[in-house]
Amino acid sequence: MKFTLILSLILVFSCKQPTNKTTVEKENKSIVKEIDKSFLKTTITFPSKDSLPITADIYKNKETPITILLCHQAGYSRGEYKDSAIELTKLGYAVMAIDQRSGKTVNNIDNETAMAARTKGLGDTYLDAKQDIEAAVDYIYNQNGGQKIILVGSSYSSSLALLMGVNNSKIKAVAAFSPGEYFKGIDINKSISMYKKPVFVTSSLSESVAVKTLVNKVDASYLTHFIPEVKGIHGSRALWKTTEGNETYWASFKEFLSSLKN
Repeated sequence: MKFTLILSLILVFSCKQPTNKTTVEKENKSIVKEIDKSFLKTTITFPSKDSLPITADIYKNKETPITILLCHQAGYSRGEYKDSAIELTKLGYAVMAIDQRSGKTVNNIDNETAMAARTKGLGDTYLDAKQDIEAAVDYIYNQNGGQKIILVGSSYSSSLALLMGVNNSKIKAVAAFSPGEYFKGIDINKSISMYKKPVFVTSSLSESVAVKTLVNKVDASYLTHFIPEVKGIHGSRALWKTTEGNETYWASFKEFLSSLKN
C-alpha cells in the first residue's frame, strides 16, 4: 500500500514538472518574440563607388522608408549605433547604419566593409571612406522613393557628413557628433560656410570650443549647437546609456529631429 502511494506521488510529480517547464519556456519565447517584434533589423550589402561591398544594418519598426543614415567614428563599425538605432525606431524613423572602410570593431560587431577593403588592397583612410557614405546616400535615396536623408556622423565621419551636406541635394540635414579638422588639405570651416540646410553639432564639453570655432561661419538660423553641462564624450557615444548626461544629448537631438518635420 505504501509502495503504491509513493509510486503514485512520484508519477504525479513527474507529470507536473515538465508541464511547468514547458510553460516557462513558452513564456520566455513569448517575451523574446515580443522584444523582436518591437523592431526589425536586417543586414544587407550594396556596392560602394568602387564596387567594394558595404555592409549595413537596417532598423525599422514598421514599413517606413529609411530617412536616417548613421556613420561611425574611427576604429569602429556600424555597431556604434546598435542601441541608438533602436531608440530612433521608437521615434518612428527607419534608419541604416553602415560600415565604412575606415574602422574596426565595436560592441562585438566587426567592420565587414573594412575587412573587405583590406582583402582587396584598397585604401582605408578617412577620405577613402567618403565614397562609402556617398554610395549609402544614393542607395537609400533610390530605395525610399526619393525622400531626402538626414545624415548622421561621428568624429571623422561627422566632418565628412558636413562636407557632403553642403551641395548634395539628397541630404536634408546633417547631425555631426564631434566634428573637427581631420583632413589634411581640407578646410572644413571654410568649406561649410555656405550651408543652407539644418545642421546639428555637439561634442564632449572639452571639445565644444573647437566645435564652435569649426562652425562659426555657418548661418546661425540653420545651426543648432548643443553644449553639454557635464563632461560628455567624443562622438555619438554621447547617446549611449553608459554616458553621463546622455539624456540631455538625446533631448537636444530629438528636438532637432522634430524641427525637421515642420
